[in-house]
Amino acid sequence: MVAMYLSSLLIGAGALVSAAPAGLDARAGCTFTDAASAIKGKAACSAIILKGIVVPAGTTLDLTGLKAGTSVTFEGTTSFGYKEWEGPLISVSGTNVKVIGAPGNVIDGNGPKWWDGKGGNGGKKKPKFFFAHSMKQSSITGLNVKNTPVQGFSINTCTGLTLDHITIDNTAGDTATNAGHNTDAFDVGSSSGITISNAVVRNQDDCLAVNSGTDIHFINGFCSGGHGISIGSVGGRSDNVVKGVTITGSTIENSDNGVRIKTISGATGSVSGVTYKDITLKNIQKYGIVIQQDYLNGSPTGKPTTGVPITGLTIQNVKGTVAAKGTNVYILCGKGSCSGWTWAGNSVTGGKKSTACQNIPSGGASC
Repeated sequence: MVAMYLSSLLIGAGALVSAAPAGLDARAGCTFTDAASAIKGKAACSAIILKGIVVPAGTTLDLTGLKAGTSVTFEGTTSFGYKEWEGPLISVSGTNVKVIGAPGNVIDGNGPKWWDGKGGNGGKKKPKFFFAHSMKQSSITGLNVKNTPVQGFSINTCTGLTLDHITIDNTAGDTATNAGHNTDAFDVGSSSGITISNAVVRNQDDCLAVNSGTDIHFINGFCSGGHGISIGSVGGRSDNVVKGVTITGSTIENSDNGVRIKTISGATGSVSGVTYKDITLKNIQKYGIVIQQDYLNGSPTGKPTTGVPITGLTIQNVKGTVAAKGTNVYILCGKGSCSGWTWAGNSVTGGKKSTACQNIPSGGASC
């Protein structure tokens, strides 16, 4: 009788176990310690943990096409093997995706292995760092990045994407013998509803470059050592419209430029509804505020063209210092191609006053 009772208990227990789908926990949450497993298993997991992954040379940590609602958490140090190639080192796409940096995380791009002072203009072929392409209603938060070989975050064809508390430290590339170049932090193109908040960037190129897109916000950023916070260069791409960009509450220091808008000579497109407000400049080397419609990479012509008008621009409460050899404000517009500007409460001092400004629109702007 006792034996029959025990037997029935075991049968009942077995029924309870079999009632739960096998492998449910594994499918819901997965911890990966190598790139190949993460790439292969990404579609089966709604909570991906990447723990101390070393990505092989020439391999993209491919997290594209994630199922809706997936979270990806970087734990420990993520690093990458060396190979001359275009990259990217990491690529993510999906809807309602959350990319999260766990406390103490580091994503090390191993830039010194590639840096040769030439960036994307020659020398070693260098991989781009992070493609955030086709991310919809998603977020990237808390990543600690260092030493990107060239450009950092490429934000393209995204809608409703928030990037918060991203740190990028490329100061190891500041030396003449180990020179980082073209290490843009955030490049935005063909995207809408983008917010980048609380970023801390130390690099050798644009902190932010908006090449095209609408409804873009850069809030409470800190940028050091690079080329400033830029709109453009605009023109020469398949999408050449920038509309509704707000850059507020940010500090730019020890950089070539502070506030910068650049449109490409001879190109077509438009820049409208851009606001720079409450910006602090410290020790800017070349231009505190620079708006130019003659841009060519490395060799501006000095002759502005009118194909990319800059309208509805607001520059408000931009204050700070330029090095003595630099220029406080430089505005080079084509005839009639800059209009509807608001210029208020700005004070940029320490550098020279430009005598080469042209076609400054009404609204208070001056060189």
